[in-house]
Amino acid sequence: MSTTTHTSPVGAPPDPSRRKFLKDSAMTAGAFLLAIHVPFTGNSTDDPVPQGVYDPNVFLKISADDTVTIINKHLEMGEGTSTGEATLLIEELGADWSKVRFELAPGDAKLYSNLLFGIQGTGGSTAMAESWVQMRKAGAAARMMFAKAAAAKWNVSASEITVENSVVKHAKSGHHATLGELAGAAMTQPVPADVPLKSSDKWTLIGTKVPRLDSKSKTTGKAIFALDVRRPGMLTAVVKRAPQFGGKVASFDASDAKKIKGVVDVVQIPSGIAVLAADTWTAMQGRDAVKVKWDTSAAEMRSTGEIFDEYRKLAATPGLPADKRGDAAAGLTRSAKTVEAEFVFPYLAHAPMEPMNGTIELRSDGAEIWSGSQIQTIDQMVAAQILGLKPDQVKINTLLAGGSFGRRACPVADWTAELAHIAKAINGRAPVHVVWTREDDIQGGFYRPQVLHRVKAGVDDKGNIAGWQHKVVSQSIFIGTGMEGMAVKDGVDHSMVEGIVDTPYALNNLAVEVHNAKSPVPVLWFRSVGHTHTAYVMESMIDDLARAGGKDPVALRLELLSQQPRDAAVVKMAAEKAGWNSPMEKGRGRGLAYHPSFDSRVAMVAEVTVKGSDFKVDRIIAAVDCGVAINPDVIKAQIEGAIGFALSTVFRNQITFNKGVVEQGNFDDYEPTRIHEMPKVEVHIVKSSERPSGIGEPGLPPLAPAIGNAIFAATGKRLRTLPFDLTKPA
Repeated sequence: MSTTTHTSPVGAPPDPSRRKFLKDSAMTAGAFLLAIHVPFTGNSTDDPVPQGVYDPNVFLKISADDTVTIINKHLEMGEGTSTGEATLLIEELGADWSKVRFELAPGDAKLYSNLLFGIQGTGGSTAMAESWVQMRKAGAAARMMFAKAAAAKWNVSASEITVENSVVKHAKSGHHATLGELAGAAMTQPVPADVPLKSSDKWTLIGTKVPRLDSKSKTTGKAIFALDVRRPGMLTAVVKRAPQFGGKVASFDASDAKKIKGVVDVVQIPSGIAVLAADTWTAMQGRDAVKVKWDTSAAEMRSTGEIFDEYRKLAATPGLPADKRGDAAAGLTRSAKTVEAEFVFPYLAHAPMEPMNGTIELRSDGAEIWSGSQIQTIDQMVAAQILGLKPDQVKINTLLAGGSFGRRACPVADWTAELAHIAKAINGRAPVHVVWTREDDIQGGFYRPQVLHRVKAGVDDKGNIAGWQHKVVSQSIFIGTGMEGMAVKDGVDHSMVEGIVDTPYALNNLAVEVHNAKSPVPVLWFRSVGHTHTAYVMESMIDDLARAGGKDPVALRLELLSQQPRDAAVVKMAAEKAGWNSPMEKGRGRGLAYHPSFDSRVAMVAEVTVKGSDFKVDRIIAAVDCGVAINPDVIKAQIEGAIGFALSTVFRNQITFNKGVVEQGNFDDYEPTRIHEMPKVEVHIVKSSERPSGIGEPGLPPLAPAIGNAIFAATGKRLRTLPFDLTKPA
């Protein structure tokens, strides 16, 4: 069995009314389908995931040939969730890892809900945190059912039966059988209500470097991504969108496009003009031939500099209060030294290797979608609303995704909406595959917001931070979306100030204000969301204040974290592993940054070499505390990947506008990090028995400030604008 899904959909898991039928079918076919109903305890120490009833949850299939297939409820977009979830379940089941495969779960929130979201979706670095107990209980329940089936067959006590390396064994009698041989009998056993889990000293997989389940198929090219889907009679569609965000179609002429051989149809949809053709290249040629007059009356027509000018005007006025501790103004008046700074961050494109795409088929009874869907519930609801269907009439087959970094988790499901609109416009007469080109993605997608920070902070005559005033100007990611209610309070979008208002540093006199800037430019969370910019500001300011107060930057951080032992331990580990106090030769600098996010703690030390206006990142030393390290190799890979991803935002990446038109278009002018630019990376993992926390995003925030602090150490020049430009004055 392949380790990936195929273009044929994964079969829908059973509902309760069908369970007996599937039991009988499983007995006949020799397959084992485990439907679990494991209520959570709600114990805040061991299991803080919200309680919920999931009956049935189908996570496991075992075939007669002993192949074990995990139904992975989280999207696999390169971050390793497929291996992580399987590790948890197989740890308890006792299967042979070499026989383990995975499939991606179809869209079904009743069965595959993210327990921290309440809907089906992957994001926020929650996959392992929310699966930690659920997947282990699924595996443990399966193991108990096999033990009971074997006990009944061999007339022995189930408590004396073990399952190891896919063999069910009773040592005293010598009886043994494989999981595949017992699958049918095990299915007749009731799902146990009480499911004890193994103690950590019994783990054989958790905490080890088990091989990733998706590596081989991706390496050999056998893995099926959404872009690989081909359906009988399928048409490929590309969309001509307005050059300025907020622009709309006033009129269009498709006569030249329809003359191109292979172009089948041209239709108008809300986002622009869709050209359908026999293949992608022909559709692109047809799109180029379409003549469109755009209504730009509500479009963004400003250039980047003009937008920042407005941000500066807003920052000069009182904003919405986001946090207030003590009296920041009074603290500043008592300060012996103050630091005032403005920090500027550009729009950023996610630019995943596989651009947005998906396939849809309309049928008389509903619709079927093939997609690298990250939030299946939203995609289902949006498609259903457009097509006049109920959400459960929209079937989503989840396929591998070639990266996301937040882009595929769009709260308005933009490319899924295009799928539905185009299919509706042609009355569903053919399957439709919507494809975004690289230029479409970079020039017409959603972006990490452009942000401006203004900070004034001071230290007293003992070098202690006396006061900190902080203003943030940015577009809100959540205001105006269906998620506003959960993320916005009193007009303040928490994602704009995360990493500031929840800093672990003991800042006793802190005042934070925000301004919600307005623009038609669509914005979206980016890998680590608000932490992408707040970490840079916080860690640059901490460094400046340490020097203003005559303190070592690491020493000041440890003082501010004296009541936060887990945080302090990570800072200490990074500094020690980097040889913090060892001398650096002229032209080289060492800088540290610490920033917790997604309930994980990451500190990084950067070593750089600066020659004139050029700099090279030589080495990054990272210390990580993400709770129990389910797979240290995946954790290391995620930190390394985050560093590679974030380096491009330090070196050069930015989305800029010229009279509302995006100036970048492809990897030639929005260039990702190149292999020769990667520094030596060391990742050190803190041993922990705490519940696992996020790792997909926390490796990004500390990188830029660590590099910025290292450049300052080498040159005395403080960089407050990303990407870095050493030719400009500080």
